[in-house]
Order: sequence, then structure tokens, then C-alpha cells
Amino acid sequence: MKTSLHGSCLCGSMKYRLEGHSQGFYHCHCQRCRKLSGTGHASNLLIREAHFEWLQGANLLRSYKVPEAKRFRNDFCSQCGSPMPRYVPEREAVVLPAGSLDCDAPEIPHSRIFMDSAAPWSCQDDTLPRFAEYEPR
Repeated sequence: MKTSLHGSCLCGSMKYRLEGHSQGFYHCHCQRCRKLSGTGHASNLLIREAHFEWLQGANLLRSYKVPEAKRFRNDFCSQCGSPMPRYVPEREAVVLPAGSLDCDAPEIPHSRIFMDSAAPWSCQDDTLPRFAEYEPR
């Protein structure tokens, strides 16, 4: 489904617009996403064939790549630390932190991934499909 989204960081210094095809909305429970979000999971949309544009504050974007990780990187606002969208060339997609949206998400989360890494206190009661690692394609 083609979608048009916009969002910003917590302090409002960074703003973006994105158009593309939604390929899913996941709650990721891997250890890296838990550390990045400070919670039991990160909620991310995967947008393919994306046209992404910074409307404001692109110069504030900072990035941290976990040295041993193939794809994992955290792009964030250098003023407030909010996670920001990041392009993942290996997947030809943008990973969009759902909490950065200033509009409604185009869909609801449809699964939980990396449940083998989930904290035992996090999100054990819902009925979303669960996968040990990535959702099968």
C-alpha cells in the first residue's frame, strides 16, 4: 500500500516527509531495539521504494552503527536524542520509528519479531503473531 507520512523529533527541530510502499509494521524485541528504545521493544514501519525528504533540521542528524552489526544503526536528533528514520540500503527501505510520526500510521502492527530475545516482562499478553527472528517472507 502506498502511503504518505510526516513526522518530527521530540524537540521539533527535525521534520521529515516520506512517501512509499508500506511493507509492514513490527514490534521488534531484539536486544538492540530494546536498548535503543529503553523499553521492551521498538515499533517500526518498513517503507520500500521510499521517497524521503528532510523538511527541517537535516544537519542535526547523527548516527551510531553498532560495529559488529550488519544492518543495525541508530539515526537520531543530536539535540533531543529522538530516533529518526534511517535508510537501510541492504533492504532498499526506510525503517521508520513509529513514535516519530506526527500523523496516524497507515496500519496497525501485525507481528512481534525477535521474540527469542524478548524480555520476560514485555508484551506477553496480546494476540499478535510472534516470530523467533524476522517474519518469513
